[in-house]
Amino acid sequence: AKDNYNLVYAPCVGACDRAPVSVVGKSQVFYGDTARIKKLRDNPDKVVSLPPYQDLNSYSSQKGYIIFNQLRDQKISKLEVAEILKVSDLRGMGGAGFPVFKKWQFMRNQSKPRVLVVNADEGEPGTFKDRYCLENYPHIVLEGSLISAWVNEVDEIYIYLRDEYPQVRQILENEIKEIESAGLFSRGHIKLRRGAGAYICGEETALLESIEGKRGLPRNRPPYPAENGLFGMPTLVHNVETLYWITKILINGADWYKQKGSPRIYSVSGRVASPGVVIAPSGVSARELIYDYCGGMSEGEEFKAYLPGGASGGILPSHMSDIPLEFGSLEEYGCFVGSGGIVVFSDQDNIKQIVLNLLRFFAEESCGQCTPCRLGCDKLINLTQQETRDEVLIEDIISVMRDASICGLGQAAPNPLSTALRYMKSDLI
Repeated sequence: AKDNYNLVYAPCVGACDRAPVSVVGKSQVFYGDTARIKKLRDNPDKVVSLPPYQDLNSYSSQKGYIIFNQLRDQKISKLEVAEILKVSDLRGMGGAGFPVFKKWQFMRNQSKPRVLVVNADEGEPGTFKDRYCLENYPHIVLEGSLISAWVNEVDEIYIYLRDEYPQVRQILENEIKEIESAGLFSRGHIKLRRGAGAYICGEETALLESIEGKRGLPRNRPPYPAENGLFGMPTLVHNVETLYWITKILINGADWYKQKGSPRIYSVSGRVASPGVVIAPSGVSARELIYDYCGGMSEGEEFKAYLPGGASGGILPSHMSDIPLEFGSLEEYGCFVGSGGIVVFSDQDNIKQIVLNLLRFFAEESCGQCTPCRLGCDKLINLTQQETRDEVLIEDIISVMRDASICGLGQAAPNPLSTALRYMKSDLI
């Protein structure tokens, strides 16, 4: 009947700042708008509705592609560009934080042909910064891609985009055509590839396997992608936000970036008054993000805990919310900032259920290739649910997962439990 419909769980659609979110056909519905859900159910959208964004004409009128054109016209050298990034000390924003200039330096010593892969498979729960960049400023990211390709003498660019971003896909399809028509890059040399929803494909080697048409399983390293990557070619892999900052730094200068506090884009969601994307200096604290940028906690709720780096970055209590959210500051606490997804919890949230939910996520998303991750996640769930926990066994399993898992998923999956046991044990009863 017309009034009948089914509700099913869907993958994360990267809209944590507008939750709860539903997907009806091609359309996303934000803030639990049941009236719109019913309207779309009866009259579904036939095309993807695009948000307003900065197109090529608008971008070109605001110094857009000026750096790339200077490179092509040899008004600025490849070495000068690399030196600016070296002085800026820009680090990769996908989670590992490896210095960009070192990545380029290593890449330029590899054989040709070379390839650039843009990792837009933003699957970390609590993270939506890449969606923000691509939905609003696609050409800042695209120019960063073209600059990276030119400096590193790359022939082809592959953009690997998660399937849950249909609006972004349409925007990129439109604007890549505009770039090619404008003669900025050879036609057909920027290839847009869709992911299929697997969290593991955010791991760079699993991503390469997926582009090659294989199951997304992480590779053993070495060799590293820069040596033997996509289709056996030396491959430079960059995150969307990294490319965003490459362009911004080259336009404004390394000193500008450092004077701004080496900013990065944080995704803040959960029990805050105004969740969303925050551009703030690297090293800002969770407390500052909540009270200085997001309007404080939601009405009637008291700050209890937070995830400093998405699902895999661990969990910390509110009294530890003054720790700088930057690379190298959280590791001594068993956490990491990763891709900058900050999820805030209040006194109304059950910490034990949050930890179990995160463990279930990793158990579901494990590719199953290595035994520690495949079996470890399920075992940790079972042990956490028990009234009397065997904490010695839990620590043994966590140690094995961190030491013997092939990729970062298995190594980081225990973080929510290990940090909760360390700092919030009474909440796990």
